[in-house]
Parts: sequence; C-alpha cells; structure tokens
Amino acid sequence: MSRLLPAFDPRQVPVLPGVASTGLMPARADRLTADGLRQVFAHPPVWTPEVLREQRFMDRSPAEAAVLVPLVQRDRLHLLLTLRTQHLSTHSGQIAFPGGKVDAEDADATAAALREAREEIGLPADHVEVLGTLPLYVTGSAFHITPVVALVRPGFALQPNPAEVDDVFEVPLDFLMDPVNHHRHAFDWEGGRREWYSMPYQEPSVGGERERFIWGATAGMLRNLYRLLSA
Repeated sequence: MSRLLPAFDPRQVPVLPGVASTGLMPARADRLTADGLRQVFAHPPVWTPEVLREQRFMDRSPAEAAVLVPLVQRDRLHLLLTLRTQHLSTHSGQIAFPGGKVDAEDADATAAALREAREEIGLPADHVEVLGTLPLYVTGSAFHITPVVALVRPGFALQPNPAEVDDVFEVPLDFLMDPVNHHRHAFDWEGGRREWYSMPYQEPSVGGERERFIWGATAGMLRNLYRLLSA
C-alpha cells in the first residue's frame, strides 16, 4: 500500500544535474509545424516513450482519463495549457492539459478529451483537428491518461470554467521540445521516491515575466512527445 505523499513545493526540489538534456538535441524543426506533425502521426517513426508510469502515491481506484494536447497554429505552434483551481481534489493549482475522466457516454478517449476541453475552457470542436494519441500515461494518483494530440485553428473564443480553471495560457512548442529547457527532480519521503520532469517557462507579461512552472504528469507527457518528435 502506498503512503500519502507529503505536501511540498516542486519549485524548491533540487534539479538532478546532467540528467534531462545531456547528449540530446532539440526536436526536428520540420516536425514542429502543422504539416510536420500531420506526417509524424500519419507515419510514426520508430521511437520509445520515456515516461509511462509514476510511482503510486495515492490509494484510490484507477480512473480512465483523457487530455487534449492542443497545438494552436499561430506564426509558430503554441501549446494551450490551463492552471487548475486551488480547491480541486487532485492536482489542484497545477498546470495541466484540458481533460478529465472518461465518461460512460464517451465513445472513446478522443471524444472524452474533446468534451472535457469544451467543458473546461470552451474550446469548440470545430476548431480542432485530432492527429492521434500518445501512449497511456499512469499518474501516481492512479489516473490512466490517454493524451490526444490535436491542431487548433485560431479564431476561437475561450470561456474557462471558473470552478476548474484559474487561467489559460500558451507556450511556444519549440521551447517545450528543446531538452535544454527540461529539468529532472527527485523527492524522497518515507513511502518512497518520486521523480518528475519540469519545464519552467518565463511568460512575457506587463512589467516583466511570469513563471509558468510546468511539471509532473504534464511535463512527463510532453517529454514523451519530445521523444516522438526527435526520433
């Protein structure tokens, strides 16, 4: 039986030196475009996902879930992410993809991801072009997540659900697909050891920059996307 993970600030956990980017190059530039991504998912290269399962830190029944990995087609591709509200029962206050549990009424994980994106942030399905899925990702909180990668046509108007989402923002895909921006952390506690990636992004804002600390499951799934696009 796993023991409850104690509260901690992931920003304060030291970075493991030389682990995340040693010997790695940025993802191929020709794959960081809409057409490049279409080609990759239509004809995937031989590749190996890096992060598939976290150490269990919550005792609960497994739950099937799906998230949308929405890539907005601007001058360069941008990933659309959410900041979860502080009062949610799991992963509160964290940066995440729009998504949630797969309902019995959902035809499949893709349908669930599209529904959740509409319910959470008001993203209309007619702006979304689904490309495919990444391998199943199992979180330490027992969510079995299917990441659904999609292109998003600009011109949408978002309506975030304030009960679930505090903020919505975008990060350039080429920043996230460069391993120099990936960090690996480890946290030891009585019940074991938890390791994760982070990808802190300094978002330009009025009067300076705002840090968007992307970590945990979101960063793990992005690391798998990097492995695909750099294969």
